[in-house]
Amino acid sequence: MIAARRFFVEGAKEIGGIVEIGGTDAHKIANVLRLSIGDRIVVIDSAARTFTAAIAAVGRVVRATIEEEIFDDRAPSVALRIDVAQAVPKGRRMDFVIEKGSELGVETFLPFHCERSVSRDVGAEKAARWQRIARSAAQQCGRKSVPAVLDPIPYETLLERFGEYDAVLFAWELATPAPLHRRLAEALPASGRALVVVGPEGGFTHAEAELAQCRRATMLWLGPRVLRTDTAALVLLAVIGAVTS
Repeated sequence: MIAARRFFVEGAKEIGGIVEIGGTDAHKIANVLRLSIGDRIVVIDSAARTFTAAIAAVGRVVRATIEEEIFDDRAPSVALRIDVAQAVPKGRRMDFVIEKGSELGVETFLPFHCERSVSRDVGAEKAARWQRIARSAAQQCGRKSVPAVLDPIPYETLLERFGEYDAVLFAWELATPAPLHRRLAEALPASGRALVVVGPEGGFTHAEAELAQCRRATMLWLGPRVLRTDTAALVLLAVIGAVTS
């Protein structure tokens, strides 16, 4: 079944049950994929169980009957969970971080504001858009769960959460130069949770970096070129994937 026909549904489902799909997913089924009664889709429930379902009704709400559960032995077992704390950038750059980060396996996004943050206006509409982007990206790339996008928090609150992680990876252009793959191999645990922290357009202040170091964050140099804030997290995620694969 192609990835375009995968949809997330709320709650735990069982064979023979009926699922209802509304909103943009219903629009996609009816008007983009142009599916009709009897066509099959794949649904993933809140317990990450995957089923085939036959469409029974198409409209503003699509109804489908669950037929059988899909078991995929090829699905990788992820021992190390990665979250990303991203200083909210201006414009729609956060959309890019969430979309591509979701494709690269991020479990949770923690937007935050710090001293040099340019954008601080995050309303309910923007937060809802971020979650929709995460959901769409998860469907597209074949994930069995949708990344969570938390409400933006102050930097001080983010620091308090460092203790929840087995490793905190702090991207800073003034960190001691060292090969990134080597530093990551030394810092990353074999399993557990790791947090990638990326600052705003103007970078972290020395005081902010020192506070992170006091909480045992690993300071990472990403190379001689200054990366845009919406690029840095994706570079780290790609290299982490290479180091841990």
